[in-house]
Amino acid sequence: MKGDLFSSEHVVQPAVAPGMTVENAKCLRYTVNGEMLARQGAMISYRGSLQFERKGQGVGGMLKRAVTGEGLPLMAVRGQGDAWFAHEAQNCFIVEVEPGDEFTVNGRNVLCFDATLSYRIATVKGAGITGGGLFNSVFTGYGKLGLVCEGNPLVIPVSPQHPVYVDTDAVVGWTAGLQTSLHRSQSIGSMLRGGSGEAVQLVLQGEGYVVVRPSEATPHKAGQH
Repeated sequence: MKGDLFSSEHVVQPAVAPGMTVENAKCLRYTVNGEMLARQGAMISYRGSLQFERKGQGVGGMLKRAVTGEGLPLMAVRGQGDAWFAHEAQNCFIVEVEPGDEFTVNGRNVLCFDATLSYRIATVKGAGITGGGLFNSVFTGYGKLGLVCEGNPLVIPVSPQHPVYVDTDAVVGWTAGLQTSLHRSQSIGSMLRGGSGEAVQLVLQGEGYVVVRPSEATPHKAGQH
């Protein structure tokens, strides 16, 4: 076969080493040699001897479902082979977490990750458990974390002299060393008089980075697979 479709840009090449790599802007590849974890329904193709197990049963499953948000559970992928993951053609990125690191990420942006990573569910201080992007996963340990984002994200440095204010529906995640709180920028009266409507922002203070997606629209609920 000939044509642009069958060019080296699109044809999958042999894996160089086990683990997670960027296949292209919209897809991550994971060469499995043991076990890894992924958002359920995110696997678009695989080859080799792989088994997929839903991770949505029992109390532990409740915790794992919260990681991916919108009630989507995780799945474990075990065996040997290649698997490709994507979500609604969103852009894909890899974060490498090292010992001592801590990365807080919105569950809607989690695609897949190494089984060597630990995670817990946390809420933004002062925000309770409601609101866009205020119920997050905190990843620690050592390994790679695959993320998706609508568009190309902004990575904004935060310093003690320059706190960053982010729309709660636009925040993807942030690094360790940052403190969070909520900031009300306008009164209801101001909004009714034609203000911007940006009533509440997430404030990040300290030393680190915050990742923001170029959209403040709340994403629709993904269909169940």
